[in-house]
Amino acid sequence: MSATVDDDLWSAVGDPTRRRMLDLLLADGGGTATTLSGQLPVTRQAVAKHLGVLDRVGLVHGTPSGRERRYEVDEAQLARAVAQLSSVGAAWDARLRRIKRIAETIQRHQG
Repeated sequence: MSATVDDDLWSAVGDPTRRRMLDLLLADGGGTATTLSGQLPVTRQAVAKHLGVLDRVGLVHGTPSGRERRYEVDEAQLARAVAQLSSVGAAWDARLRRIKRIAETIQRHQG
């Protein structure tokens, strides 16, 4: 597991429609472009394009299911994304704490 942030992965999950698709796939145990388009305010073609983006970064995997592909979330890749988010969040929390200490020091010296 890489400790660096995967820009392609974050670009993929940066879109609210794709995040909603991941939620639906997790809740339903998988789905097709057709089933997802029935639950989202976008066309089946748009859903298929979003699924392609998620598939390229490994967040979902599609398997043939009749005339369509059935997609399921790759939970290991999703866990990797969550770990990256936690790491980035912790780094920003540390930066903000340092900024707060600096601001408090400046305020004490001015008062």
